[in-house]
Amino acid sequence: MSPSLTVRRIAADQGAVFRELRTASLREAPYAFGATLEDALSADAASFDAVAAEHAVSLSISTFILYTEGHPAGLVEAHFEEAPERRAFVCELWVAPAVRHLRGGELLVDTASGWLANEGATEIYAWVADSNRNAMRFYEALGFGPTGEHRRVARAPEQVESLLVRHVPSTSPALDQ
Repeated sequence: MSPSLTVRRIAADQGAVFRELRTASLREAPYAFGATLEDALSADAASFDAVAAEHAVSLSISTFILYTEGHPAGLVEAHFEEAPERRAFVCELWVAPAVRHLRGGELLVDTASGWLANEGATEIYAWVADSNRNAMRFYEALGFGPTGEHRRVARAPEQVESLLVRHVPSTSPALDQ
């Protein structure tokens, strides 16, 4: 029997869970995120509590948590940029290595994308390091494609990341009848 997976939006009182998942992600993949493990470990619990509280209710940013058999096993952030274009992004995706084969990453990205679409997004973007072929293949398998936009990675300027986009399918009124 395979474990059951669920994804739920972070709750306001889940600062400790958020901290646990963020530090686990930075231990396992320190190169993949904007923060460092040292940043996460030195931050006080109140900062994680504040993020959880904001992400639980905001209409422009949220975190979604993956659970396997009721235990936290991954997370993803979904947000709208503050620029006039208000593009929608998924980022900071991480799934515990022990459960990656269960397609929790796909469930996280799809849930976060659904929330963004419900808030008005017609396209979902993700920055992916060019050198991370596994991540690139993962996003491509979910329907993300290149935009042609690239930038240097802030924490590792020798690396480049590419912006990928997935179009949100529109619902046709003819199909709703």
